[in-house]
Amino acid sequence: MLRSDELPVADRFGWWCDFISRTLMPTTFTSDQADDFRATARLLEFGTLGVSVLSQPTLHCRRTPALIRRSDPDHYQMTLMLRGGSQGFSHCRRDVLMQVGDVVLSDTSHPFDAWVLPEEHGVGIILLSVPREEIPLPAAKVDRLLAVPLPGTTGMGALLSHFVTRMAAESASCRPQDAVRLGSITLDLITAFLAHHVDLDGAVPPESRQQALMTGIHSFIETNLADPHLSPTAVAAAHHISVRYLHRLFQQQGTSVSSWIRRRRLERCRRDLAEPQLSTRPVHAIGTRWGFSHAADFSRAFRAAYGVPPGDYRKRASRSRQCADRQELCTDR
Repeated sequence: MLRSDELPVADRFGWWCDFISRTLMPTTFTSDQADDFRATARLLEFGTLGVSVLSQPTLHCRRTPALIRRSDPDHYQMTLMLRGGSQGFSHCRRDVLMQVGDVVLSDTSHPFDAWVLPEEHGVGIILLSVPREEIPLPAAKVDRLLAVPLPGTTGMGALLSHFVTRMAAESASCRPQDAVRLGSITLDLITAFLAHHVDLDGAVPPESRQQALMTGIHSFIETNLADPHLSPTAVAAAHHISVRYLHRLFQQQGTSVSSWIRRRRLERCRRDLAEPQLSTRPVHAIGTRWGFSHAADFSRAFRAAYGVPPGDYRKRASRSRQCADRQELCTDR
């Protein structure tokens, strides 16, 4: 995480302008808060996909033909509006005012004029940078979507926004090979999202369609783990596919639908059991919270997965925390 407020006040705005121009693309900036510019940035790489998580105050930025001639990464950029205020955007003879939840596509090879109108804590966005050749769709079709506000809170947009947000949040625990795989999944989701909005679902490679479908299925399962009635039938119905085809998709991953659901539930239970703030919650209540209707079934499944009953796991986690706290106290002394 890079923060402008870690620099002297007089250097903050100049640092931000130089940093964004060097790491993303040459752009000019002005701001009525340049005297004390407070912004944060995280720049992540997932294979060929670049992910920038930005929070910034009032800002006006321009990319001119001269700047494009100086340097052009030849990328599509997709802006996901997460929180705070609005963002105006003029690009390819179109004007759009983005609101929270919107997704807008742009092209680094064309000029743009953008301005941020934040609320109290600034505007939060995620910017995805994708090489144009990575999108296996006709460029003329995709270009119809440039500077067009697309929904990021329903359908494919919600799936893409949710996945990218979680991926950025968990990036610190990713290994390099994980990052490449996650980037590939995200590119499939972006392709499916764009194809949906230009009526080109048939142009999406079969493997990309299947990957996007599986990502949606995994997301649906994660969202509904607490529902004791979550089942292969419910998952298949939510995605308008047959139960047989759903089983085939999971078989290709070397598991079954029920095993996946049980494993994800057990992982949520394991995290809760190790959480100090939940130490007074009964073990069986944690199992119930994540869809295990019967305490005995929960205890048996947990022991099979982790080698100890859930109550013993909680005690071990508590002892480990206490040992770590004592070691930290000794180190401080």
